[in-house]
Amino acid sequence: MTEAPRAVDDSGPDHDAIIVGAGFGGMGAAIALKRLGLDDLAILEREDDLGGTWHVNHYPGLAVDIASVTYSYSFEPNPYWSRLFAPGAELKRYAEHVADKYDLRRHMRFNTVVERAEWDDDGRFWTVFTAGGQRITGRYLLTATGFLSQPHIPDFEGIETFAGKIIHTTDWEDGYDFAGKRAAVIGTGATAVQLIPEIAKRSDALTVFQRTPIWVVPKVDLPIPGPVQSLFAKVPVTQKAARLANSSLLELLMVLGVLRFKQAKPGNKGAALLAKAHLRVQVRDRGTREALTPTYDFGCKRPTFSNSYFTAFNKPNVTLETSSIVRFEPDGIVTADGAKTVVDTLVLATGFNLWEVNFPAFQIVGRDGRDLGKWWRDGRFQAYEGVTMPKFPNLLSLNSPYSYSGLSYFTTIESQMRHISRLFGEMDRTGTDTFEVTEDANERFLNRVTDNLRSSVFYAGDCSGSRSYYFNQHGEATLLRPNSTPATLHEMSTFPLADYTYRSA
Repeated sequence: MTEAPRAVDDSGPDHDAIIVGAGFGGMGAAIALKRLGLDDLAILEREDDLGGTWHVNHYPGLAVDIASVTYSYSFEPNPYWSRLFAPGAELKRYAEHVADKYDLRRHMRFNTVVERAEWDDDGRFWTVFTAGGQRITGRYLLTATGFLSQPHIPDFEGIETFAGKIIHTTDWEDGYDFAGKRAAVIGTGATAVQLIPEIAKRSDALTVFQRTPIWVVPKVDLPIPGPVQSLFAKVPVTQKAARLANSSLLELLMVLGVLRFKQAKPGNKGAALLAKAHLRVQVRDRGTREALTPTYDFGCKRPTFSNSYFTAFNKPNVTLETSSIVRFEPDGIVTADGAKTVVDTLVLATGFNLWEVNFPAFQIVGRDGRDLGKWWRDGRFQAYEGVTMPKFPNLLSLNSPYSYSGLSYFTTIESQMRHISRLFGEMDRTGTDTFEVTEDANERFLNRVTDNLRSSVFYAGDCSGSRSYYFNQHGEATLLRPNSTPATLHEMSTFPLADYTYRSA
């Protein structure tokens, strides 16, 4: 639905809160606010429907890369997942279910592209400006634009001359027929791991251009039988137990393999050995195995799960190309070794612009004219508890430095919901309506997470050559919060209330 903004008058802002993004993060924030009694919400979404990445992405092979029982809200379990790793269409339906159950649709405005947000210190509200010329005001602004929302389009020499078909994974053409096609995929990240086996089944020839190999571990993916689904529905504690078991395994992988690398190197090396054994079993050719083996430590880039990615390279129609791309020609791609690969369909699985344009996804100007993007890029990427910044009153940036916790995005979402509840609860207790994190609290948090990261694989291991989006342009690994999930959830529920200043009219 799309509705016109209400007229601005002297009585106050249009809405209690403006939420940018109608994916799982934005919906989680909306649920938290509605539980607190803030029901006048505007959820602005640039796409034509809700669901975030699960609406935008619909390429063949799309599935969740974390077991479904964990990749969902803990307070809204879905007992009817068809598989341990549910296909993307089921995640989209789950998002629709959540929106309907928690009465979120009436707040949503689709096809609304936010260009800029500015803080009005006199009125104590945010003004959001859209590409359509709308001016919408809200007491609070929450950005839930996703970590991977701005696709990276590579600027290869001559790509504009390529005469064939070009498809980016975030703009997939449903029904496109690869039969009889000489296809190329650029990129070997998590998306490509899911997509490449599907294209390999359908195309006459597929060349995979790899810049950096990815760690891949076995995927224990099975259909969930109907009786088990019924058990989950009738006895919810059984699904909670399954969620706990899966979450615990992910936590071990994250904490021991990544965050506590310095203290637990054997755990990291064990995960790498598992991935190498998986590769050895699945790929027959020794040279191909060597090319697919990362040279950086496990965890420097987000690892993924697959049982079909490696085996795709056993197919006679699939070629792995590791020589760098020099230029495009109308009918193909020329690499640094002088070879030319004739291509008529190009698939770009080239990832996202994370640190250059995603943090933040649009211009945000706070108190005293501080521009958030410029402040981050000129100095250091930072956010108190991964959600707030000094001189940005009443702003909760849900996709920020140090905000991602654990391996499931829902851990991050629910920890932030706890932070919102505690912060807004204090404003309700004190009769205030404006918050701002103090400079001192922000600096203390930044120093703490920086110190904690010294034990991680990012700094204590060898991540050279990983080209990981965990690292920003300053060389700092500022995406992940270096805490265990239980520690993060505890801290988001108990942070010192004095770390914020509060005021009212």
